[in-house]
Amino acid sequence: MSTARLPDGTTIWYRRLGRGAPLLQIHGSAFGHRNFAKLTPLMEQRFEVIDFDLPGYGESHSPVPPRDFDGFADLVAALIRALGYERLSVHGTSFGAMIALTLAARHPGLVDRLVLSCFLARYDAAARMMRATWKRAARESGMDAVADLTSVAGFARSYYERPEAAAQLASMREAFARTLPEAFCAGTEMIERSDLASNVSRVTAPTLLLAGDEDNMTPLEPAASGFGMSRIAPLLPGCELHVLEKCGHYLVIEQPEAAAGSIARFLDLARRAP
Repeated sequence: MSTARLPDGTTIWYRRLGRGAPLLQIHGSAFGHRNFAKLTPLMEQRFEVIDFDLPGYGESHSPVPPRDFDGFADLVAALIRALGYERLSVHGTSFGAMIALTLAARHPGLVDRLVLSCFLARYDAAARMMRATWKRAARESGMDAVADLTSVAGFARSYYERPEAAAQLASMREAFARTLPEAFCAGTEMIERSDLASNVSRVTAPTLLLAGDEDNMTPLEPAASGFGMSRIAPLLPGCELHVLEKCGHYLVIEQPEAAAGSIARFLDLARRAP
């Protein structure tokens, strides 16, 4: 575990695990790097995995946090260069997928292969309403309440029947507690006002889209005002779309083995492609 100091004064906590081709993972809002607690142990068996905390999450701090996805993408690009990589694969999930999409559009030379899981390029009205309730909870009741609300929306219904569900919900409360409510609300407001649909046509990296068929937060096919993976996939040359069955938004937590298998196969096949 180390920290990287970026040119703008931002301090980023990160860790590198495993050996092999490098894979940078960008977490969703509220989680920090713990978003990948179940996925990383599987991925590090075949790749060098770089996990980190965005500013305001965990141990990372910035004197002036990014105010839009372009800013977050530029910050991640600065981190990639600071860590000495010229080019690597990137996996972003949820909020992190929106950053990863923007990174691939703005800094195509840095992104070798791209994996985007459970996200919308533009939120529909229902998703905006859902996030408005989370902001209110963060401000009035704290991040424990946000953890509970997002869990209700984020997991497939059958997940709550599993014996490990209670421990996972407790782990989420612990992870969310390390996130500043202000950072969570700022990220949510950024999502609400952003339309990243135009970034899709600028992506040149081979891309895998991962979705859960019971994702109520960022569904494969949102309402007409949204822009989801069902519309994104045909616009990306050579894009693969994998939908995990009986799986919700938190697919890297619910089905880490299936997610790791899909990601590893895609990265290996893309690497062999001419």
